[in-house]
Amino acid sequence: MSALSDNLVTFAILAYLIAMIGHAVEYALGNVRTRVATAAPVRELVGAGGGGVLSKSPAPVPSSPTADRSAGRARLAGLIGVGATAVAAALHLAALVTRGLAADRMPWGNMYEFVLTVTFIGVAAWLVVLWKRQSLRKLGLFLTLVMVLLVATAELVLYVPIVPLVPALNSYWFIIHVSTIVFASGIFLLGVVPAVGFLMRNGYEQGKRSFPYTLAKRMPGAAGLERLTFALHAFAFPIFTFAVIAGAIWAEAAWGRPWGWDPKETWAFISWVVYAGYLHARATPSVKRNVATWIAVLGFLTMLMNLFGVNIFFTGLHSYGGLD
Repeated sequence: MSALSDNLVTFAILAYLIAMIGHAVEYALGNVRTRVATAAPVRELVGAGGGGVLSKSPAPVPSSPTADRSAGRARLAGLIGVGATAVAAALHLAALVTRGLAADRMPWGNMYEFVLTVTFIGVAAWLVVLWKRQSLRKLGLFLTLVMVLLVATAELVLYVPIVPLVPALNSYWFIIHVSTIVFASGIFLLGVVPAVGFLMRNGYEQGKRSFPYTLAKRMPGAAGLERLTFALHAFAFPIFTFAVIAGAIWAEAAWGRPWGWDPKETWAFISWVVYAGYLHARATPSVKRNVATWIAVLGFLTMLMNLFGVNIFFTGLHSYGGLD
């Protein structure tokens, strides 16, 4: 089962890579819209007398067969990207299930398994969002890029063999606390994609044509990306809050104190404060949306610090076996 899980992760990375290529092709081709002739005026009847006058409204011109073929190829590439993402998610889930069966526990016992689970939650949530709003498909390029980077990093850098849980983790609170922290982290992971997309697209709509704003040329509208960013963070934050509280209760049971400013506890608190600050800023009319969104991006950076920086560079009660 352990070897099967490892192979499934490898296949999932390849599927995410294929999905990324498909989305990249669609993104490069773009949507070919019906061309509009702005030079040819249209004669319209104005008033009850019926005299024809020239108006300045443009007359639509049918797109050419070449443009139609290009649009068809772009759509096909996008659908291939979505299909490959769904296949990758299925392989990803199978890798987690087989890892859990091999370990005879939930597959959240170390950093490698944690990253695999968080990324799966992120891509599963993305497929749900995409099912409801097909117009967001072009974000798939950036989502699959994140998946390739994080899952490949987990497999190549963070991998550890299966080992039993240390006694401190052998508790029903392990399932309660870690499941909620994993779920919230996965939604935050998805939420940072439209957040960054909004910052780039908003700059592009304001006339900025330098890098990286030009990457947002074919993204969905800035307003829609900002609303999606807020919806995802508003959904994840209460779950994250519960996870922090559950962790404090577990710490009381395991170590005799609910809070001790352990490095991971400290950074979890920092993340909570930053995300709370984002939601407060988003609800404050005087705060610009791009300023609030930057706070959301900062929140995700604190989550990355908690996941990678704390586990690698700090030692505390949450350190179990090196990169655990």
